[in-house]
Amino acid sequence: MERIKILVVDDESRMRKLVRDFLEREGFRVLEASDGVAAMELFYQDKDIALLILDVMMPNMDGWQVCREVRQTSKVPIIMLTARSEERDELQGFELGVDEYISKPFSPKILVARVTAILRRVNALDAGQVVDAGGITIDKAAHQVKIDEKSIELSYKEFELLAYFIENQGIALSREKILNNVWNYDYFGDARTIDTHVKKLRSKLGEKGNYIRTIWGMGYKFEVE
Repeated sequence: MERIKILVVDDESRMRKLVRDFLEREGFRVLEASDGVAAMELFYQDKDIALLILDVMMPNMDGWQVCREVRQTSKVPIIMLTARSEERDELQGFELGVDEYISKPFSPKILVARVTAILRRVNALDAGQVVDAGGITIDKAAHQVKIDEKSIELSYKEFELLAYFIENQGIALSREKILNNVWNYDYFGDARTIDTHVKKLRSKLGEKGNYIRTIWGMGYKFEVE
C-alpha cells in the first residue's frame, strides 16, 4: 500500500525536520517546501498530496496566500502552524477554510494525532453511504450535499459539521461535544469557532438552515420540522 503523502511547508529547516521525523515514524511520506511559492509548485505537480501542514509567516508567499490559492481548486485538508495565537488570526484561518490551527510551540505528538484524525475521517467515509434528512441529502463517498436534489458547496469542516448534526438528529449537542467529535480533539479556544461555522452552514442551507436550532447557553440541536 502506497504511503499517504503530506506536504510540510515552513521556512525553518529544523521545524520541517521535527515534523517530518514524527510523521515518517507513523508511516507517512513527507514532502517539504521552505516557502509558499515552492509549496504551490509541489502541490500542482503532485496530485496525491493528502494534507498540507502550512506555516503562516514565510518569505515570498505567506501561509494565508497559499491557503487562498489552494482553496480555489482543492478541498485538501490544511493544518496551519503559527507563532501567533491571536484570536483574529485563528478566525481568519477558519474563514479561509483551514481545518486545524496549531500555535507554536506545540507537541509533535499532538500534531500527528490531529493529522491522523483528519485523514481517518476523510478515508473512513463508507462508499455508497447516503443519508437523507428533511430534503438534505449527504453522499459521504462523493463528499456531496444536495438540497432538494440541488447540489451545494460546503467546506470540509462544514460538511463534517452537517454530517454530525444529521447523524445525531433530535439530540442536544453541547459546543464541547461538537468540538471533540467534529474537530476531534479537546479544544480550549473560543466557542465562537463553532458559532462561525454554524452561521455559514445555516446560510448555505437556506430555509433548511432552520433545522439547526440554537440551545441557549449550551449548543445546538438538529431537528427536522
